[in-house]
Amino acid sequence: MALAAVVFDMDGVLVDSEHLWEENWAAYAARHGVQWTAEDTATVQGMSAPEWAGYLAERSGTPETAEQVERAVVDGMIAAIEAGEAPLLPGADAMVRDCAARVPVALASSAARRVIDAILHTHGLTGEFTATVSSAEVARGKPSPDVYLAAAERLGYGGAECLGVEDSSNGIRAAAAARLTVIALPNPAYPPKPDALELASAVATDNDDVRRKLLAYLAGELVGRGA
Repeated sequence: MALAAVVFDMDGVLVDSEHLWEENWAAYAARHGVQWTAEDTATVQGMSAPEWAGYLAERSGTPETAEQVERAVVDGMIAAIEAGEAPLLPGADAMVRDCAARVPVALASSAARRVIDAILHTHGLTGEFTATVSSAEVARGKPSPDVYLAAAERLGYGGAECLGVEDSSNGIRAAAAARLTVIALPNPAYPPKPDALELASAVATDNDDVRRKLLAYLAGELVGRGA
């Protein structure tokens, strides 16, 4: 089956922002006298906003609702983005634009809608994406395949017809479960587990390498999962 579209993750693939989420989760917990750990971060990475907000609310013992917790963290993320603290990763701009010039591209992110829109607007990439999906807009967050299936559907394709780019364990698992051909871009600060990496069809060293691999798959020079 020919590969006809690309679906990108956002945090850790397009922008250097994973640490900002951890900082905001930790800051919220600290305000309630609770120490947020690396294990907590590993637990919630890939969750949708309602899912991680529920976890953080319970973990911190706050009297606030999950919706209020989500709003507080997302407000912190928006402030960081506006302060220039979520830069594009090197090569991300060319990667997206070169793929979008050839096939439809979508975004499948665990980030809240406000964060997705702020990132794409800040970096002038909004118009490159045919579709963007937040996992808050589907039934289940990553590692469930829902957000990738929704993104592929909005492009008019099945998962097996799409390439996916992911940096995290749960993201790779989600894209693979949706039958995408996954290129893994391991996040050095939050490296994917070996069992997740095994689900990827290729592993890239940086976004320039991802771009080359994506274009090779689209040209039929590399064979995808659904072939």
